[in-house]
Amino acid sequence: MALAGLRFDLSPEEVPTSWYNILPDLPEQVPPPLDPETGEPVSPEKLARIFSVELLKQEVSTERYIEIPASVREALVKYARRPTPLFRARKLEEYLGTPAEIYFKYEGITPTGSHKINTALAQVYYNKLEGVERLVTETGAGQWGSALAAAGAYYGVKVRVYMTRSSYIQKPYRRTLMELFGAEVYPSPSDKTSVGRRFLEEDPEHPGSLGIAISEAIEDVLSDEKAKYSLGSVLNHVLLHQTVIGLEAEKQFNEAGVYPDVFIGSVGGGSNFAGFTYPFIGRMLRGGEKARFIAVEPRASPSMTRGSYTYDYADSGRLTPMLKMHTVGHQYRVPPIHAGGLRYHGVAPTLSILLNHGIVEPVAYHQTEVFQAAHIFAKTEGIVVAPETAHAVKAAIDEALRAKEEGRRIVIAFNLSGHGLLDLQGYRDYLDGRLEDYEPSSLPVQES
Repeated sequence: MALAGLRFDLSPEEVPTSWYNILPDLPEQVPPPLDPETGEPVSPEKLARIFSVELLKQEVSTERYIEIPASVREALVKYARRPTPLFRARKLEEYLGTPAEIYFKYEGITPTGSHKINTALAQVYYNKLEGVERLVTETGAGQWGSALAAAGAYYGVKVRVYMTRSSYIQKPYRRTLMELFGAEVYPSPSDKTSVGRRFLEEDPEHPGSLGIAISEAIEDVLSDEKAKYSLGSVLNHVLLHQTVIGLEAEKQFNEAGVYPDVFIGSVGGGSNFAGFTYPFIGRMLRGGEKARFIAVEPRASPSMTRGSYTYDYADSGRLTPMLKMHTVGHQYRVPPIHAGGLRYHGVAPTLSILLNHGIVEPVAYHQTEVFQAAHIFAKTEGIVVAPETAHAVKAAIDEALRAKEEGRRIVIAFNLSGHGLLDLQGYRDYLDGRLEDYEPSSLPVQES
């Protein structure tokens, strides 16, 4: 049903029955993760100690569509409140005076306020089937930790979260939300692990990073046979769970009678960008409609725009296998920007391949300019977006203004991956003129 061309909804029955897997459509195979001890592809046995076996199968599957289990699909509808709406941003268009049409898929209506619940439910489901009693993870801004905590509450699985220290301080209500769902939450680096203690000894005021928090979570898991690790981005099984976003959006754009010329998403590890764009990228790679795909990152952590494409550790403590990806290096100390979910040193291997082939265009912004864009969006569309999403808003505004300058009528679409109602300290700092921009003068030398 369309509401005067402004809102496009689907019925619960139209929630996808399968996830889309981009692996068979990529222009080349994803290089295998390497065991840092041997330099050879890591053994399945080592990975199975950390991850669910079924999730590892999804990680390497060459099936284009993977069926969503009935229990997960039911949870996506009755717990995650899918399907989510597609909106046209008419007030923003009017404010910009652009001939472009701007649409956004609104993932902020989920109970935890972001897209992260889409993979959290799937991951907890598969782990519980395999007898896992406790899941351990990292979180930046707290959106992923909140989602996994909620999914753990839904399926009755314990959750422990290592939250980057800067976000733990900046976003106390994210911690409150996770604890309401029953999760244990520790600031990272913490004194709970040897990795955390090492970083605290080097700097007692260390702001933390997703790389350090991942190391702490994995060390925690390796000390408990009943525990497994759960990841909120980067790996293929996580990204494919998020494709419910784009698969829904395909139907909604059909209802709207448009097909976007430009698709936009913000990138930390790549999950919300991939969830929204991969179904459309897959269509293009199979000979379907052509479009531009823009991936947006912070200039403070420029893995796509200034990083190297190389094998690197996924964590700062060197406990993970090495992934071939665009990275600024696992030793890079990411500045404490408010977009905590984007404070990661690398991006998904599948996204890295798309970047290498020019299929996806990367762009980077300072946090002051993305907050300015988010301010415009709040005044025109009435939604306060998460600082991560603000990067996509900024790119959408830039594309709309470019269309205005060139007199082109185009359709722009972005994924509004989460609301910012628990990120208001960042907006307070923006309004009070306290935001800092970070421009790394140099990046760590990459390992081969």
